[in-house]
Amino acid sequence: MRRVFILVHGVVSYLVVLGVFAWFAGFVAGFGVPRTIDDGPPVPWPRALLVDAALLVGFALQHSVMARPWFKRIWTVFIHESAERSTYVLLASLQLALLMWAWKPLPMPIWDLGHGWLAALVHGLAAIGWGLVLVSTFAIDHFHLFGLRQAVDHWLGRPAHEPDFRVRGPYRLVRHPIMLGFLIAFWAAPTMSVGHLGFALAMTLYVFVALELEERDLRAQHGAHYHGYEAQIPRLNPFARR
Repeated sequence: MRRVFILVHGVVSYLVVLGVFAWFAGFVAGFGVPRTIDDGPPVPWPRALLVDAALLVGFALQHSVMARPWFKRIWTVFIHESAERSTYVLLASLQLALLMWAWKPLPMPIWDLGHGWLAALVHGLAAIGWGLVLVSTFAIDHFHLFGLRQAVDHWLGRPAHEPDFRVRGPYRLVRHPIMLGFLIAFWAAPTMSVGHLGFALAMTLYVFVALELEERDLRAQHGAHYHGYEAQIPRLNPFARR
């Protein structure tokens, strides 16, 4: 019974992740969803800043703290190891869904490129960013990253194992293509509002802090393999070849 529950939990969590990711792309890009980053009932700007800042801090803390090895060691005392990753991505997705639902818009424009070819070019750049995020998950291990492989392996009675350290696809250009894709998608906006700008700045700060923590964990986990990789491949800028 526990194996079936963990399998169902893993599948449901994976589907939630995909749904929230697609909705998030539309929320930031400003199309395809009922409410985007610049939509919603107007509220006084101090209240909007306070609410949005609290949502961003909550997302950053939950997303980063639960990803740390010390938290995983505590967490797996209460939850089965094969369900740890799927639970983490499920909670992170729900936190992101909360952010989108409760977000207070500040729609005053910083710049607006209109609807011409330049705006279309920027939209295309944003699409490249979202595509890079998705492609990069498959370059490592898409189903392990989102916890589905662990749930299936447990259901089939296979031993749990971490993916080998491999460098493929966009990881040959930068060490963190997923984060690079997010940064491109956040900043490639034909219309940049005050709220979108604040969101992009806060998420950029979060990305750089999160990368420091993640790389510290990767050095501890992979040792010389990651040190060698780090010495050869730039973190985010593919043009800064080492």
